[in-house]
Amino acid sequence: MRLTLRQLEVFVAIARDGNVTHAADRIAMSQSAASTALGELEKQFGRPLFDRVGKRLRLNEVGAAAMPRALEILDRAAELEALLAGGGGPSALTLGASLTIGNYLCPVLIDRYLRQYPGSEVHLEIGNTEHIAHAVANFDLDLALIEGEINHPDLTVTDWLGDELVVFCAPSHPVAREASVSIERLLEESWIVREPGSGTRQTLDRAMTPWWPRWKIGLELEHTEAIKGMVATGHFIGCVSRRALSESVATGRLTEIRAPDLDLHRRFYLVSNRRKHRTPGIGAFLTVCEAFAAEQR
Repeated sequence: MRLTLRQLEVFVAIARDGNVTHAADRIAMSQSAASTALGELEKQFGRPLFDRVGKRLRLNEVGAAAMPRALEILDRAAELEALLAGGGGPSALTLGASLTIGNYLCPVLIDRYLRQYPGSEVHLEIGNTEHIAHAVANFDLDLALIEGEINHPDLTVTDWLGDELVVFCAPSHPVAREASVSIERLLEESWIVREPGSGTRQTLDRAMTPWWPRWKIGLELEHTEAIKGMVATGHFIGCVSRRALSESVATGRLTEIRAPDLDLHRRFYLVSNRRKHRTPGIGAFLTVCEAFAAEQR
């Protein structure tokens, strides 16, 4: 065989980073060694795998077709290595999650996974839905859990779990004393919301579409806890997942606003790259997710 696993490892790292120096750091090689490995791989078959655009390397048509196959070979090699070393569990798993899921559901899911497969390795990256979906499409993540809707030709999106957003305020806010608050009253207040690209913002934007010109957005923040902290000062109202708000409501720090004019129900989704090899780790974590969803139902 003319290929080596090291060459494939270098190829995949460069494809992910678009930069030889960064890729070399990722796999603990010198830049010159990584450049040499890529050059030898391309020279062996007489076909370039990247287009050189300034200092960036972008997969060309041949490289893009080779990427999922190279990843599968590396995944299977890791599985074989674990088997020969005497391990029977899944190999390392790289997960992604949008913020609400990552902060409030993933700790439970990962704990269950690690209890079933002690010694397994899990890496979790948390970001907004748009960022996480891009990382799955780019093969940077094995699997992701997101709270927004995504349409991408390389992604398989599977319905997973139901959720609901909640409008809320500080107990000292004037609307906190009202049993039910109309949309007309809510439009008089200044809101703190998540940033564009997040699943929470996507759901809220859809619900507020009929009143968009009159909607007063005072701040856009990337983190749910920051939104809750600002709303607690008493000057704003906010809207986040009920899962993220329940503890603060129970302790009296924040108050839920009943807003019957707004439909704030949404779905959570499991996202994978349709061209990526399904490793035992991916399969095992999906089983954990499916069991959790069944409990919630």
